[in-house]
Amino acid sequence: MKRLVTSEQVQELFKVQLENWQLARENYLALGRIKTKRFQYDDFEIHLQFNPARLVSSAAKTDNKSLKERKCFLCPANLPEEQRGLPFGDDYQVLVNPFPIFPEHFTIPLLKHLPQSLSTRFEDMLDMATALDKYVIFYNGPRCGASAPDHAHFQAGNKGFLPIEKEWKSIDKELLWERTGLKLYTLKNYLRSVLIIESEHKTDAAELFKSVYEMLEVKAGEEEPMFNVLTWREEDKWIVCLFLREKHRPACYSIEGDGNLLLSPGAVDMGGVLIIPLEKDFAAGSVLFFLNWWILALPLPIEAVMGLYVLSIGTGYVCLLMGGLWMSRLLKHNLMEDVFNNENESF
Repeated sequence: MKRLVTSEQVQELFKVQLENWQLARENYLALGRIKTKRFQYDDFEIHLQFNPARLVSSAAKTDNKSLKERKCFLCPANLPEEQRGLPFGDDYQVLVNPFPIFPEHFTIPLLKHLPQSLSTRFEDMLDMATALDKYVIFYNGPRCGASAPDHAHFQAGNKGFLPIEKEWKSIDKELLWERTGLKLYTLKNYLRSVLIIESEHKTDAAELFKSVYEMLEVKAGEEEPMFNVLTWREEDKWIVCLFLREKHRPACYSIEGDGNLLLSPGAVDMGGVLIIPLEKDFAAGSVLFFLNWWILALPLPIEAVMGLYVLSIGTGYVCLLMGGLWMSRLLKHNLMEDVFNNENESF
């Protein structure tokens, strides 16, 4: 029988680790100071989180050469001295993630060093969602946001953090297939290609996932289809969100110059929270003005597409102008003339 830990046990691990691990404590305290923005669409929201600590993940080199040249940071022998884990079953352990996105963020790596893959581990993911019932469990494919594609792992974060947790129930969706206790949906006009599995039984969810998995394209040089997965327990059911991917990283990631945007999407981004590690990319004007290419691909009437595109361009341009105005005021204002700066201090 598997030795599964509970939400309460991992919360106790979290508490102890923050008391004894300075790096984790400082990074979780920093979460309280991060900047966020929200963009409201008709039926859903997109959140931006300016999170400098995630630069280590967003900028991670995941090519084979780089992976071979570094020690695997998920292998038990290479964990930081302060890091402690809880066994989950016979094959995994739960670790506090020291570079958090969620208020409580965990990594759940396989104890053995095996490549990131979901085909034979999906039921493990469902078990984690059951045992850790206060958390969403998520999976990043080896070319879809995983910063350690050479070591199989899942992650967990607090429920209620990702917009899709509520939106999947209210947004317009199409029922693709159903039988008693099992449904497969797709969300309409959601800016992301996503399939939703709603299942009362673990074996049914696993069988349906396997059927969908086998229909997906495996690109040349890849080991599995490109996707991100979120799952959680809700009203005695498993909810599984399968985000289908076309690319590892968007074109703006590798562009040089002003068009560059360091955005490396994973399951959290697909769930509605975009992680922006560089402050220059967090500016609303930059996001609206430069990161609106996807609007042209929306499956909407041409009039609606052009209207949204023009609106984003116009709003972004105004925001850039306002940002420049405020910056010019800061540059022109001499703080040393302030009567409160006699000691050469700034406030």
